[in-house]
Amino acid sequence: MRLSDATLADLPASVARPGYDRSAVTPGIVHIGPGAFHRAHQAACVDAILGADPRWGISAVALNSTGVADALGPQDGLYTLALLGKATGYRVIGSIVELLTAQRRNAILSRIAAPTTRLVTTTVTEKGYHLDAGGALDLDHPAIVRELTGAEPSTLSGWLVAGLAARRAAGGGAITLMACDNLADNGPRFRRAVRDLAAARDPDLAAWIDDHVRFPSTMVDSITPATDDPLRRSVRAVTGLDDAWPIQREAFTQWVIEDDFAGDRPPFDLAGAQFTRDVRGFENAKLRLLNGAHSTLAYVGSLMGLATVRDAMACAPLAAFAARLMREDIAPSIVPPAEMDLSAYIDAVLDRFANPAIAHQLAQIAWDGSQKLPYRLCDTIRDARAAGRPVDRLAIPIAAWFRFVELRKGSGEQLVDPRADALLSRAGDVGALLAMRDVFGDLGEDAVFVAAVERAYAALAPGENLAAALK
Repeated sequence: MRLSDATLADLPASVARPGYDRSAVTPGIVHIGPGAFHRAHQAACVDAILGADPRWGISAVALNSTGVADALGPQDGLYTLALLGKATGYRVIGSIVELLTAQRRNAILSRIAAPTTRLVTTTVTEKGYHLDAGGALDLDHPAIVRELTGAEPSTLSGWLVAGLAARRAAGGGAITLMACDNLADNGPRFRRAVRDLAAARDPDLAAWIDDHVRFPSTMVDSITPATDDPLRRSVRAVTGLDDAWPIQREAFTQWVIEDDFAGDRPPFDLAGAQFTRDVRGFENAKLRLLNGAHSTLAYVGSLMGLATVRDAMACAPLAAFAARLMREDIAPSIVPPAEMDLSAYIDAVLDRFANPAIAHQLAQIAWDGSQKLPYRLCDTIRDARAAGRPVDRLAIPIAAWFRFVELRKGSGEQLVDPRADALLSRAGDVGALLAMRDVFGDLGEDAVFVAAVERAYAALAPGENLAAALK
């Protein structure tokens, strides 16, 4: 039997399920990008508040594939979330009440325009915003050019501009657009991407956005490994039902949201989310400490032949290196909010990385390095140079990324990165890679940093003792 509304009653008592009447839930949130992270994090948070306020159901919009709709449609939007820790818990999530794909253009635009929709959230990768190196919308990107010449929307900004135009025409009123991703300062950047396109197409719409749309920044955190066959088997064994796309994540979760809404604010705090006037301190700690260390483990660990984060943490030299990097090189660049104990946060991150129940693939974390590293490591390096602190340890993950790219070129294995062609053409040439200003900005002109990367690159050469390079 398959998971669905009709089979919820067949679940064993050990499996949590929606504690509210799903038929009474209405879509108040449009979410674009309902991948694993959204379903593990935001959708689970929404599921926890619907008993108190059923107006915040999710209309899940997938713009680039039909996979989620195909999997969850026959399941009435339900899916199983496994919470991984010393003991794994299982919970069926019921907050997704509508599934839309790009083929249903009018339905998507109508849902964004509907007065009952008060929040649009997104989880897309950094490249999904089509921003240039200066943080503005890349008006020369082919997809943006096509939209500016009248093509149907295909980009995130294109869909949202079309949806907001429909909302203005329908008198749908004020609305909040909220990015839920790892992009630094994601609220202002999200606003820039949407407003730049609106201004280029319709200045009156841009003015309406200024008056009626808010773009709060957020910081989200919960390690979410990809769905795999062991997860599917465990879900089937525990629930007794088939689930086409279960999700897994660590038990830890954090969601910090800037308190800047255009209208009604969802009661996410009932599920543990934190509203604040300043997200930046939390964001910097997460991006630089957790994500920066994650990328370090991914690239260095891959060179050492390791497969998962827990494998990397079981490698004593690499685990010790990551801890020193976080405490001695990254932490000094962070001004934490008053509510955060930075040392305790680092301890918690290291414990989470070592979680034996999570097999988070290093190869997955290594994707899209050119999009991630500017925020995860380069900003820290820039701050360290400005303060006169050493950058030798910080250069190691950059050099490891270069070696990672070089190995991909040599093996012919795909390099998952929007700048793959440019990276592969420069593989093996440290100077040429550092000269990519769209990744490194002016760091490629910093002689001290360049020399540190060159030393690290040599120390990480095939055949060298990589553990010695980490001391």
